[in-house]
Amino acid sequence: MPLAQVTEDAMEKYRVVLTADERAGLERLVSVGKGAARRLNHARVLLLADAVQGGGYSDEEIVAELGVGICTVGRVRKRFVTEGFMAALDHRPQPPRPDKIKIKGNVDQKLVQVACSDPPEGRCHWTLQLLADELVVLGLVEAISLETVRKALKKTTSSRGS
Repeated sequence: MPLAQVTEDAMEKYRVVLTADERAGLERLVSVGKGAARRLNHARVLLLADAVQGGGYSDEEIVAELGVGICTVGRVRKRFVTEGFMAALDHRPQPPRPDKIKIKGNVDQKLVQVACSDPPEGRCHWTLQLLADELVVLGLVEAISLETVRKALKKTTSSRGS
C-alpha cells in the first residue's frame, strides 16, 4: 500500500476537531512561542490538522509546512482522538525499565563493600574491571559492564580517600 494511501486513511480515521477554547489556547501557546519545542510542534500540528478550520491539512501538507516527520503528525492525530487534547499536546515520558538495572539493593552494598576492602594481592587499588570480575566470581551477577559498575559507584556517597 503506498504511503499516501496510508496517511489519507489515518487522516480520515483520526480526524482532529478542535473546540473554540482549544483552538484559542493553541494559538496563544504558539504566538507566545515559549515552551518545549515538542509541545509547540504538536500545537502547530493540531492547528493545521483541525478539520473545522478550513477543512484541515493533509498529513503531507503538515509535514511540508512544519518540517516534522510524518509519523509525528499521525501520532499527534491519534493521541488527540484516542486520549484527548492534553495527551496530544504533551510528551509521553518513557516508562521505567527495571529489567535494565543490574545493580540494586544487596548487590550495590556488596559492590561498595568490595571496593572499600583491600585490593587483590599484587594490586595497589581496585579497578572497574577487577570489581566487575569480582561481582561475577561472587555470583551476584551473571555479567556486568564496566560502565554499570562505574555508575553504581558514582551514585554512592562513599569516597576512596576517606
